[in-house]
Amino acid sequence: MSLRHQYVDQPVTPWGGMQEMKKLIDKTGISKKLLELGLPEGKSNNTIDPVSIIESFWVSVWIGCFRFSHTAVLRVDEVLRELFGWKRVASGTTYGRFFKKFTPSMNHHLFIELYSWFFEQLTFDNFTLDVDSSVITRYGEQEGSKKGYNPKKPGRNSHHPLFAFVNDIRMVANCWNRSGNTGSSSNCINFLEETFSILKNKKVGLFRADSGFCTSSILDFIENKNIAYVMSCKLYARLQGEIYRIGNWTAIGEGLWISEIMYKQGDWKQARRIVVIKQSEEIRPRATGKKLKTLFSSMGIADDKVYNTRYHAFVTNQSLPAVEIWSQYKRRGDAENRIKELKEDFGVEGFCMDDFCATETAMRFIMIAYNLMSLFRHLTLQTQPTPRLSTLRFNCFAVGSWIEKTVDEHTLKMSVPLKRRQWYDSLFTFIETTKLPLSLTATP
Repeated sequence: MSLRHQYVDQPVTPWGGMQEMKKLIDKTGISKKLLELGLPEGKSNNTIDPVSIIESFWVSVWIGCFRFSHTAVLRVDEVLRELFGWKRVASGTTYGRFFKKFTPSMNHHLFIELYSWFFEQLTFDNFTLDVDSSVITRYGEQEGSKKGYNPKKPGRNSHHPLFAFVNDIRMVANCWNRSGNTGSSSNCINFLEETFSILKNKKVGLFRADSGFCTSSILDFIENKNIAYVMSCKLYARLQGEIYRIGNWTAIGEGLWISEIMYKQGDWKQARRIVVIKQSEEIRPRATGKKLKTLFSSMGIADDKVYNTRYHAFVTNQSLPAVEIWSQYKRRGDAENRIKELKEDFGVEGFCMDDFCATETAMRFIMIAYNLMSLFRHLTLQTQPTPRLSTLRFNCFAVGSWIEKTVDEHTLKMSVPLKRRQWYDSLFTFIETTKLPLSLTATP
């Protein structure tokens, strides 16, 4: 069948569902808060106001833009521009110039205040704080892009950002960008100090981190704050020797055993409780962890302890049963899911500039976009498994729409099948009836 085509002047958007996020932004009052923070402004009479730049940047991330060049799709979407009330939409170069106006000192004060204000709108307490780092490969000569640990692209330049997550509500508490040649724990104490100042009126019930953060200074810092913690330990040679000498193991599953010891690492001030997990490769072929081979192969020892088993070790200051300590740490894996979503759905790897501070500024605004989307999920999808943004993008936000104007009002016309209209109505109702501060419970 041959179809004719015609052109119309009526502006249409494929993203009419963004009306939900517009209502959420208005409900939280975050745009008004941005106005109070002293954002850098342009000197030209033709400049775009900074709040519109930030809002349009968030929207570009939500609809799937991973590069500044991708944001051009917003400039041809008249419906989105009118929906959000932007007089003009920023170009990719405008975003770059805007983020380059931020300084490290400005970032420090602005984001502490913005994150703190955001979390004050939410009622939660006694939460789990997860700290993790990631590697973002860079392909140019961007500032701070250095050669360091890069498991997927060895030898490539990279950045090494640091993240803090509020696990219970699946939000980002803080984020710093760092040079690629820094270690996991580099500058972590200052990062934690800033994170705790952001969450100043909340209680941290549990702190978790992987072995890259298991240093004497970080352990002392967390203990001085009287916070319960569990961290993975690096299996240094001396600790491997202590594990090798363990004779009392308790079976907790097929090919799975647990034990514990008191152990003092070289620069630790005192011995700490270490929980050890042992897994048999013969029974559990997909077992993870380290072998003890590095220490004992040179001693001529060739038994099952060395070659057929893998080990994990965790340090903790808690008195809970060893099995519960292990279960606590396993749930830390959700932080890696958050990083994966930030990379694959929110474009945290893509908005990179030659200026290090500008790149970090864009990254930290992406974290706010992530938290707003997480809040949307809490409000509107309370009884469902938490979907990723890539799912929401096409289930909630991809709605062909146009604006119909009359003398008295403007109406967003959304092309939604009859059987889905009640569901969309419920989304708008959840947002409109929300009252802040909002009490949040842990996401299932």
